[in-house]
Amino acid sequence: MRSERSSAPAWGPHEAQRVRTHTIDLIYFNAGGGHRAAALALEAAIRDGGMPWQVRLVNLMEVLDPKDVFRKATGLGPEDLYNGRLRRGWTLGLAQELKLLQGLIRLFHRPMTQQLRRHWLRSRPDMVVSLVPNFNRTMYQSLGAALPDVPYVTILTDLADYPPNFWIEPGQAQHLICGTPKAVEQARAAGYPESHIHAASGMIIRPDFYRSSDIARGPERLKLGLEPNRTTGLVMFGGHGSAAMERIARELDDTQLILICGHNRALAAKLRAARYAAPRLVVEFSTEIRYYMQLSDFFIGKPGPGSLSEAAQQRLPVIVARNSWTMPQERYNTQWVRENHYGLVVPSFRSVAPAVRDLTVRLEEFRCSLRGVENQAVFEIPRILGHILDAPLSRPGLVPHRTPDAVAPLARPMAVRQGRWYRGDVVDAD
Repeated sequence: MRSERSSAPAWGPHEAQRVRTHTIDLIYFNAGGGHRAAALALEAAIRDGGMPWQVRLVNLMEVLDPKDVFRKATGLGPEDLYNGRLRRGWTLGLAQELKLLQGLIRLFHRPMTQQLRRHWLRSRPDMVVSLVPNFNRTMYQSLGAALPDVPYVTILTDLADYPPNFWIEPGQAQHLICGTPKAVEQARAAGYPESHIHAASGMIIRPDFYRSSDIARGPERLKLGLEPNRTTGLVMFGGHGSAAMERIARELDDTQLILICGHNRALAAKLRAARYAAPRLVVEFSTEIRYYMQLSDFFIGKPGPGSLSEAAQQRLPVIVARNSWTMPQERYNTQWVRENHYGLVVPSFRSVAPAVRDLTVRLEEFRCSLRGVENQAVFEIPRILGHILDAPLSRPGLVPHRTPDAVAPLARPMAVRQGRWYRGDVVDAD
């Protein structure tokens, strides 16, 4: 089936009726917005697919800090600091800060694990599905201590892992859902057996991106104050915008642009106040990203896995930058763009004007590559989750950390600490 056509439900109606009702917890947080978006898209696909499951969206930060102590002490939520940096474009040094964050997670591993263990015992899910990085060791061990027979699944919402200890945690008897061959390769290298690695055909994007549409591009552009037949670029830097959009708008003074600012009202106001030679449409937060993509000829933005996947689904060639300001977990995405011939990677958005000139004369060349995109992940993953739930032994044991050529047999749930074996109900205090 071509991905631009409406997809069938992930589960047939008769098949769904035979499935026992389960409670599925989808774990997300609001750092960056992509994790919550993936959780909402997956929830919609499960509902539309007719699976008889109760799906609960669980914000990890609210579980770890139920009394909102961090916000009361600082005036900000823990995710606000990260999102504020994204709005300002302050992404230099995030690789070093990630190591600091991971060190803090290890430092507070025991109290976080105890808090999560209490949560699982109260909420009693039948499956826990993580859509967040960095916390998977803590969540996995706490679930094993509380409910050892409940399967734990991590869905990578990045095109690849950024090891170590980002998405793929060695030594855990959990399931991994990977959206690219690169991520599958990384899971194998971390010691996971084939039975616990599940390949999807891409990243999770909203089901509405697959519905057919007969939009009349020219009249719609005209309605929004744009020239109907002029080549149009869509500029988007996630749900919080970026100061880089001001530079791009200036550099592309004579290019018609749709600028999606997300929740960044200050940025939207600045862009509306400026004067340009070509028409501009400035949009704040919107759930109609597909509509604006359909009005566009190409995409400019940060190499986020969600926005790149949405652009690819709409056959939009992309221009992204890779440099020291690129977030570490998104650097592989630029390689993915190059390898698949989906667009251009520039060293800086100071180079965006010549890149746009190059791209616009090669649009059909890149569109030809994009026609091969067959991302059905949001429909595939509910079926994968159903198969995991139906497995006779959902937590078959530990996957020890090893080299790719040595596969250890699976045993009962266990945790590894300093090379020694412990039973699964012992929480690692490291």
